[in-house]
Amino acid sequence: MPLEFPPFNPHPLCRGGHLQTIAGCYLPWQRVPYRAVQHQVPLEDGDHILLHDDCPAEWSAGDPVVLLVHGLGGSYQSGYMQRCMVKLTAQGTRVFRMDLRGCGAGFALAKHPIHAGRSDDVATVLEYLAAKCPGSPLHAAGFSMGANMLLKMAGEWGAAAPREVASLVAVSPPIDLIECCRRIQLGAGKFYDRSFVNGLMRHIRRRQRLIPGALSRPVSPTTRRLVEFDNQFTAPLAGYADAYDYYTQASSGPLLARISVSTLIVAAATDPIVPIDPFEKASYSPSTQLLVTPCGGHLGFIGRQSDDSDRRWIDWRIGEWIAAHQPHHNIALPRAKAEPQHRRPAIRAASA
Repeated sequence: MPLEFPPFNPHPLCRGGHLQTIAGCYLPWQRVPYRAVQHQVPLEDGDHILLHDDCPAEWSAGDPVVLLVHGLGGSYQSGYMQRCMVKLTAQGTRVFRMDLRGCGAGFALAKHPIHAGRSDDVATVLEYLAAKCPGSPLHAAGFSMGANMLLKMAGEWGAAAPREVASLVAVSPPIDLIECCRRIQLGAGKFYDRSFVNGLMRHIRRRQRLIPGALSRPVSPTTRRLVEFDNQFTAPLAGYADAYDYYTQASSGPLLARISVSTLIVAAATDPIVPIDPFEKASYSPSTQLLVTPCGGHLGFIGRQSDDSDRRWIDWRIGEWIAAHQPHHNIALPRAKAEPQHRRPAIRAASA
């Protein structure tokens, strides 16, 4: 049976997808000192992934482990990565924050660029964690592009998923990259399109300057759209014919019906970057639960303080999902008010 969660009641000053997205990114949170232990995970092509290991003092062998995977332009320092780490470690869970290829503190460890189709990287990291933490149930939570990578990986596994992997959470995943690209080319979405491109241009210029041998290609200085950047840079370096081919092959949507791991997908109907239509048209496996909030932004779920102490609704739901998938768990999850079902049985609504 699908889990029921407390409804998402948006903060009265943050109604609408854009406000939720901006507030989710910039609303201050309580930062904590960096105390993680770093691990380098080798990849087959010679690159390395950097992990940031936050292990609670009370954690012991066999206790749960969670891998956090950030989105495009993010790193282990992203607000959602830090907040979830703090909440999960407070529950006694060991947390590994993953810097995707060439991101964050792992900037100099990769000559190949990151892209949305690198599900093998996440699978390699989970294999590393299974060997490092034998007997521990493994969970993974991904955000935006990292969430798409998790879902793509799980769909590629199908029924052959590793038994150590207990559950997955995907927040705001772009399961149809073509539709996402179209969304951000319209109206206010152009702000996000330009922001992504500016960040990526700065990133590749820094790579070219500081990493000898980094794979690269020239990108026109007049590039303004993500699809143009991916046509010139991402697709050819990753072995795709063009951006359309890249978006088609890297999207997780067609693979969702093959997922066998217990999986939660959380999306907002008002997300200004990830449209809701692909979720309504997708087919889901029996092990997958889709939770759609009528309001919310891209990774932005800022609620009323009366519901969650820091207003960060999504952080607490991730903790509840993981807690519910521990052996012999006895945590009573708050129950949401009864809501009308979407037309697909896999979809559960979360709203006041």
